[in-house]
Amino acid sequence: MARIDLEGLGHSYDSPGPEAAYALKPFSHTWEDGETYAILGPSGCGKTTLLNAISGIIRPSEGRVLFDGRDVTALPTAQRNIAQVFQFPVIYRTMTVFENLAFPLVCRGLPDPVIKERVHEVAELLNLTGFLHLAALRLSADAKQLISLGRGLVRNDVAAILLDEPLTVIDPQLKFELRRKLKEVNRRYGLTLVYVTHDQTEAMTLANKVVVMNRGSVVQIGTPQELFERPEDAFVGYFIGSPSMNMLECRLAEGGVAVGDLRISLPGLDQATVPAGARLALGVRPEYVSLTGEANADTVPAALVDMKSVGAFRIATLEVAGQTVKAKIRADAPIPDDRIQAQFESGRRVLYANDRLVAVA
Repeated sequence: MARIDLEGLGHSYDSPGPEAAYALKPFSHTWEDGETYAILGPSGCGKTTLLNAISGIIRPSEGRVLFDGRDVTALPTAQRNIAQVFQFPVIYRTMTVFENLAFPLVCRGLPDPVIKERVHEVAELLNLTGFLHLAALRLSADAKQLISLGRGLVRNDVAAILLDEPLTVIDPQLKFELRRKLKEVNRRYGLTLVYVTHDQTEAMTLANKVVVMNRGSVVQIGTPQELFERPEDAFVGYFIGSPSMNMLECRLAEGGVAVGDLRISLPGLDQATVPAGARLALGVRPEYVSLTGEANADTVPAALVDMKSVGAFRIATLEVAGQTVKAKIRADAPIPDDRIQAQFESGRRVLYANDRLVAVA
């Protein structure tokens, strides 16, 4: 496998220049050997452009791509020793499942016993053993995508496996099992996996590190826990989590911030670090909002607007100083009869200035 270094990597499909509309704004990062990464973001944010720059499908207009220190920026895909799995199945319809899985190994001239052993190993991993004798043409879309995935996994000498939303056509009931299998593949073979998705559940359950993108920019790279608990950008707080992070418009006040006429203390906040005139927002996850009938330094008066049951939890919609706040509470948690106070857990409140994190309190 390989360590992948991206040095000032950026790409514009327009003519280069200061006014170029970047599909991928320049950034640098090291993708460690043997790790599983997810590139997460909404449609059109630059995820596939980044993946294609790594794979060699496009040559970036700026920066370099290095595999284990070797500059591969100008090399075509065939010379980068990677496997790529696309959103829709790419298979040889007239071949059997066995022949499809074996094809990358046959092309490399491996001996028949090695090919047979490797194909059966991957087929067992993906539950394709019973289909090896069948023509791929006869299989369902789910099974065809499994074949495409298997062709990416069958080689154990690749620098990296790049997957571009490979579970899109997979039946939802199979997605959880396939994510588990991909994690097993990573553990077993120590592969460097780079997985593109717009689904936060896929990203957060599969990857060791998640690259969050928005409008062509990489806004944060971190573990799933880091992205959930300490979003560096307001977009990350919005995009990750269900419900999304609460964002309350606010202004600086003595000892903290003010939301409307309500003051919320933020112990340790250094107001000098907040840019003058910045647009401020106080963020708090619904998981860290609770309801109580007693006022204290960490509570604000709230009006209950709506309550919905979601399995073992309930989602309470509150109004706080004219703004909406969501609280995710246990289904058996008591709800005050009147004079509801919303309590924001200490240490879980984050302050953003112009959408960038400036304080946690």
